[in-house]
Amino acid sequence: MHQALIAYPDFDPVLIHLFGPFSIRWYALAYIAGLGIGWWYLVRMVRETGLWRNPPFSGKPPVTAEQIGDFFVWATLGVIIGGRLGYVLIYGTFFCGIWGTSPACYGLPAAYIEDPVNIIAAWHGGMSFHGGLLGVAIALLLFSRKHKIDAIRFGDIVATVAPIGLFFGRIANFINGELWGKVTDVPWAMVFCTQNIIRTTGGCPAGTLPRHPSQLYEAAMEGVLLFVILQISLRVFRMQERPGLLIGIFLSGYGIFRAIAEIFRDSDTVYFGWFSVGMSLSIPMWIAAAYFLWYAWRHPRSPA
Repeated sequence: MHQALIAYPDFDPVLIHLFGPFSIRWYALAYIAGLGIGWWYLVRMVRETGLWRNPPFSGKPPVTAEQIGDFFVWATLGVIIGGRLGYVLIYGTFFCGIWGTSPACYGLPAAYIEDPVNIIAAWHGGMSFHGGLLGVAIALLLFSRKHKIDAIRFGDIVATVAPIGLFFGRIANFINGELWGKVTDVPWAMVFCTQNIIRTTGGCPAGTLPRHPSQLYEAAMEGVLLFVILQISLRVFRMQERPGLLIGIFLSGYGIFRAIAEIFRDSDTVYFGWFSVGMSLSIPMWIAAAYFLWYAWRHPRSPA
């Protein structure tokens, strides 16, 4: 018999109820925290002169603190627009349109045509990390072109703080009681069924059996562990001196950790058997990682 030994806290997904439909949600705060702390840490990094003393920088960081502040306006738009459109195209249109095996696919993708407001209705749920990543990448390329910045060197340092946003995002998923894991009897299993979940969803979508808290697994792997790996790569092995290497490490690391997490996650977007959309999206990330690792190998310590 399955029995949870750790009670899942009865979180309210809304931190502060203001008036009427207006409120402050944990999920929105996760985006603010990820972007804000990421901006602060990047500014701190570019001011550490020791990180940029060797070629290809020769004492000059890839961007200034002021440019980082300007860029994060672009990055915010990239995260929000890319994250939402990524969900609409990857999950709501591609997966639901062809397979449509998930309860979340009910009415999709026809609902986007019947009422185009659904395309931007992120307040009803539905954001894609991979779409957000692509949105930030496009924002970075456009920003770098406008300000005549080396996009790969800039991308390297942005990659080192990306796990901060991933960490807060997964913690928000845990607070919301969504993206839960598979049924299990491990001692730390949790039942994702509380009064707040019943109130907000009209029931308990995860059922009443104990499950893996896979959101915390992802926060630990994609957030904490990947951040530590990138910081060691930056500060100990000085991999920023081979442009493209940190981007490659981030992409390959995230792809690996996401694929591992999907083993424990009770994904509702599965093509067949155990192979999910999340796993399939790791493949293009590994391909992109291979390109950046190849680029770093071919362009070691080029002069500034």
